[in-house]
Amino acid sequence: MMSRTALDLWVGIFVAIGFAALVFLAMKVGNFSGINGGETYRVEAAFDNIGGLKVRAPVKSSGVLVGRVAAIRFDPEIYRAVVELEIDQRYGFPADTTASILTSGLLGEQYVGLEAGADSAMLKNGDRVLITQSAVVLEKLIGQFMFDRAADAPAQPQ
Repeated sequence: MMSRTALDLWVGIFVAIGFAALVFLAMKVGNFSGINGGETYRVEAAFDNIGGLKVRAPVKSSGVLVGRVAAIRFDPEIYRAVVELEIDQRYGFPADTTASILTSGLLGEQYVGLEAGADSAMLKNGDRVLITQSAVVLEKLIGQFMFDRAADAPAQPQ
């Protein structure tokens, strides 16, 4: 039969492992995991509408995680949202790369998608992505669809 001290030790170990697992899951769900812990460089992209994009959202290219959104701010000089992207140093992108705000699935999380261009010059730390496509806002699309349908309806006789 196990002594009381040995039983307490095993219970303590089990609780510590459970707590570590909960912290690990919380970090994964909260997107706190790094980008493979490597060096990064930062570039900016200006958008007319960022929708529900949040800081720490993924930056993907061809479906592969290449970075994270580092910061979001409003530029009062150009009246656009400026998104700062932190990209893993292993992934170089041409200077004419396109940045789009996309959605995972129909109502999933929003992320920044990068589509590489063909320029020989590469983006460097502090550069700005010039070609951007803003987020598609579902409410705006539905409103526009309803307005167009109402405009196309034949006039009712009085």
